[in-house]
Amino acid sequence: MSSMHLAHLRKWIVQSPPVEWAISHVRELLIGALRQGPVPQHVAFVMDGNRRFARSHQIETVEGHNLGFEALAKVLEVCYKSGVKVVTIYAFSIENFKRSKYEVDALMDMARVKLSQLAQHGDLLDRYGASIRILGQRELVKPDVLQAIDRAVELTSRNGQAILNVCFPYTSRDEITTAIRNTVIDYSKPLPPLQRPFSEARITHNIRNRHLATATARGRAPSPSSGGTSDTEDSASTSTTLHPDSPPQNTSPNSDAEKHIASNYPDPETITPEILDDHMFTAGTPPLDLLVRTSGVERLSDFMLWQCHQNTEIVFLGCMWPEFDLWTFLPVMVEWQWRRKKVEEREKALGDRSGRKKVQKIK
Repeated sequence: MSSMHLAHLRKWIVQSPPVEWAISHVRELLIGALRQGPVPQHVAFVMDGNRRFARSHQIETVEGHNLGFEALAKVLEVCYKSGVKVVTIYAFSIENFKRSKYEVDALMDMARVKLSQLAQHGDLLDRYGASIRILGQRELVKPDVLQAIDRAVELTSRNGQAILNVCFPYTSRDEITTAIRNTVIDYSKPLPPLQRPFSEARITHNIRNRHLATATARGRAPSPSSGGTSDTEDSASTSTTLHPDSPPQNTSPNSDAEKHIASNYPDPETITPEILDDHMFTAGTPPLDLLVRTSGVERLSDFMLWQCHQNTEIVFLGCMWPEFDLWTFLPVMVEWQWRRKKVEEREKALGDRSGRKKVQKIK
């Protein structure tokens, strides 16, 4: 019996009412067990293997992508039920425009239809309070697809409990380039003038001039032993006395002007990784905790390169994306929880050890 017939038989058995009822209850128990431990707040998926799945099952490539979308809907439900706040999916790479026009058009049409389905009132995202965000270059998308994208974003914009980031069309290098470009633009704009009732520099200058005038006046006062001061001395003394309200003397006009111009712009030395974070497409979302890629390929393919940090768990699975479900995802989540608990225990032990050292030093 071919693998396709076995798949249909397995699907028929799984969809029978008694088996479906039992599986549903087991699913709820497993998801409830996941919620008892630490849960990743941000999970990303590289949904790879749709075309190979279609070829291996002798079906159309577009049908493989449709099955991949059904797998995504199931995984999203598992994530949101278990407490994940942000899910980011690699839906379409900018490099995918190099594929055949037939496949690119089919992917665009499928995105238009599936995003509309996801955003429908009462559907998956609305049930879990998740909003859609599109990360990527909008100008590369066809107008009819862009209209559907904007409508899906608008329909889910009031949902505030979770987020679905759809990278479409996207590459990480393009995201980083865009973030740096926007940062340069922001740092090229002059700072707004400070709205202060008094100028600190002006007040300091006036006080210094008054002290100087008082000291000069005391030095010119006639003493009993001296008959008075000459006109020349008086003239010289007067010429060195500054009026209290006179403007500050500019000893080097060029350098002062340059300093004034430079002070009107943000200092590039203040650019930090946090500043670049704020200019990324994923700004405002939690750090990436877990990244999963299916199909057995072990590379990131220009996805979330900036967001991956020292604590991000990267998992490569051998199954194709249409085969990815709770039973494949559950071991990944359990292993992440186990590793996270180990990290927390290690951090706690280090904290206790440093605390004891401080106590010993005090004694």
